[in-house]
Amino acid sequence: MTTTPDEPLSSLRLGDSAPDFEARTTKGPLRLSSLRGKWVVFFSHPADFTPVCTTEFVGLAKAQDRFEEMGGMLLGLSVDSLYAHLAWLKAIRDLFEVEIRFPVIEDPSMAIGRAYGMIGEAAQDSSGVRATYFIDPDGVIRAITHYPMNVGRSVDEMLRMLAALQAAHAGDRLAPEGWRAGEPLLLPPSEETDSGDWFCRSAP
Repeated sequence: MTTTPDEPLSSLRLGDSAPDFEARTTKGPLRLSSLRGKWVVFFSHPADFTPVCTTEFVGLAKAQDRFEEMGGMLLGLSVDSLYAHLAWLKAIRDLFEVEIRFPVIEDPSMAIGRAYGMIGEAAQDSSGVRATYFIDPDGVIRAITHYPMNVGRSVDEMLRMLAALQAAHAGDRLAPEGWRAGEPLLLPPSEETDSGDWFCRSAP
């Protein structure tokens, strides 16, 4: 049974605390706040058994070990029931020989989706849901992405985003355009630095 998230918000922003909730998942009951200490990649999909969502789940399942090596945890959600989730994951396993090991949350009342701004308050279905929330170990939202239902997300970009957020998390480094793990980071500007000079400097 899904419980209403604490302090529901119609529009979350970067730096907000992720609304807490407890819900049933394909891996058993889960409360979001129990995942503190990990970087949570919380993503939604419009519906089970749909083509784009299936390709995303296959791609994410294949990359799950890479997320976990970075201290990240994948957490999926849709409005479909737990039974639909389990049937869909079985179909993915049978068709693609891929095991979905991360939890998938049921949200039949759309309470979680609405609290996170994935679904409009007046929406009757989940057609607008393809959002991703990158939540830091303290439960704070550090990045949000939204894709239309007819365009799939990039797993590589999700991994890059997580790595960049972690690298810049302390606030003393900046990740430039296209940055990838292992590449130099930028130093932030300071009052002592000539205008523009800071952008040319990098830090390991």
